[in-house]
Amino acid sequence: MPHLHTKPGQYDHTVSAYIIRTDFAEPKLMLHKHKKLGRWMQFGGHIELNENPWQAICHELQEETGYQMSQLKVLQPPERLKLSTDGNLHPVPASYFSHPFVGEDHFHSDAGFILVASESPAGAVSDGEVTEFEFFSAAELAKLDTFADVRDIGLFGLNTCLPNWEQVPATDYN
Repeated sequence: MPHLHTKPGQYDHTVSAYIIRTDFAEPKLMLHKHKKLGRWMQFGGHIELNENPWQAICHELQEETGYQMSQLKVLQPPERLKLSTDGNLHPVPASYFSHPFVGEDHFHSDAGFILVASESPAGAVSDGEVTEFEFFSAAELAKLDTFADVRDIGLFGLNTCLPNWEQVPATDYN
């Protein structure tokens, strides 16, 4: 989806998915080579006008990775709101921050979710999406030449969230 806010200094709302694979000898963060920026990055994109943040994660993950939500768990802090009487309760993002979009006078406010998979994606990556994936251990990620926020959030997911947060089926949210 193109940027909704195109004037200098405006912000678009985006979502990111940091997928930790646990089917290796040690947990590894799954990243893809971003097609426009040419760097290893998390999955995600803009929240479209007709979707909420969790719906955006669901469609971005299916398009960019081939994962079905039934294959994933979302890491959630032990202390969190677990029931909402009205509306849809979404998972708590592991990060929520704003940053400039590379090379533009434009910003993203991004909700970053940490997910866990113990198998390869069941589906295929959508046409036109990047298919170059790589898996990084915490030690490899710490040395990776990528954006600092990708490294910092990925390391937070591997070192803090994975061992301490609850793994909730991604299908528990809508």
